[in-house]
Amino acid sequence: MNTTGTRWLSADEQVTWRSFVGTCHAFFAAIDAQLQRDAGMPLAYYEILVRLSEAPGRALRMTQLAQATSASKSRASHAVARLEERGWVRRTECPTDRRGQIAELTDEGFAVLAAAAPGHVEQVRRTLFDPLTPGQITGLTEITSAIMAAVGTPPACEDEDAIP
Repeated sequence: MNTTGTRWLSADEQVTWRSFVGTCHAFFAAIDAQLQRDAGMPLAYYEILVRLSEAPGRALRMTQLAQATSASKSRASHAVARLEERGWVRRTECPTDRRGQIAELTDEGFAVLAAAAPGHVEQVRRTLFDPLTPGQITGLTEITSAIMAAVGTPPACEDEDAIP
């Protein structure tokens, strides 16, 4: 392996990198644990329900859903199958493309999402926003925007009334 020209991390950058990775893991573990405990679902399922709630008609093509949740098509399909078993999502054939499928949030799924949202938002507030000052929140927004600009941005939320 040729490492000539590699821009190795400085000691301070290494500390920052490891702190960032550890913080991300701890944060998402706390969010996932709260959802598992209080709503009986992992964060990945909650994210699917949210994305469907934000979509026009509460429905997305499976490929769009996979992209929106940063999941592989296989992982999204498996998760939607589990959500179908619970009656929270239904899959239908795409009317314009026989190869495509549409995932649609059911009324029961929307009700489950609406019930889970207050606890989820409180956990996000407690673990992300409450420990920070307003200036730190502004700084975090700027930092995450810069990082997303470097790696690419996810699809935007189109529905202002969607559940967070």
